[in-house]
Amino acid sequence: MDKLELQHLEPKEKVGLIVVLTGNGKGKTTSAMGMALRAVGHGLKVCVIEFMKGDMYAGEIDGFKRLAPDVEFNMMGKGFCGIQGNPYPFEEHRANAQEAISLAREKLVSGQFDLVVLDEINNALRLGLLDLPQVLELIDSKPPLLHLILTGRDAHPEVMNRAHTVTEMKEIKHAYRQKIEPQKGVDY
Repeated sequence: MDKLELQHLEPKEKVGLIVVLTGNGKGKTTSAMGMALRAVGHGLKVCVIEFMKGDMYAGEIDGFKRLAPDVEFNMMGKGFCGIQGNPYPFEEHRANAQEAISLAREKLVSGQFDLVVLDEINNALRLGLLDLPQVLELIDSKPPLLHLILTGRDAHPEVMNRAHTVTEMKEIKHAYRQKIEPQKGVDY
């Protein structure tokens, strides 16, 4: 059997896209991680910065370790502020988010990465862990060819206005609402 010849498409003009993944449905982070995997497949360098999920294990942590050095994975948060019995005070969550946005600024302009994922940055902004001018300045400082993905519920309208692509995940049905616990490899 002949080897399948895959076509590699090249755009006439390269543009670093800004993608916002928001909404109350499942799949925002998963979609971003899928884009990161796709980017690595094309030989691109990826940086992931998690703003909120630092106190819980998810399979992408070890999955991306296997893709090093093509993916740099940074867990900066201390979990979801104010929910699920999270014990950390607001001030500590805000301090972590401030460290994360400072790291994001550094990584965006470093020239080391082709794609940067800012996971749960929309939540951090909505909760007041970040300020809108900080996030807008970060987006505006993005180098022209760097792709930037911002995930999390309740994306601010001004963040969405700056994006090239905005996808809203809408929950229709979720296993959790049927009292089915999160499942390894699918939910985390």
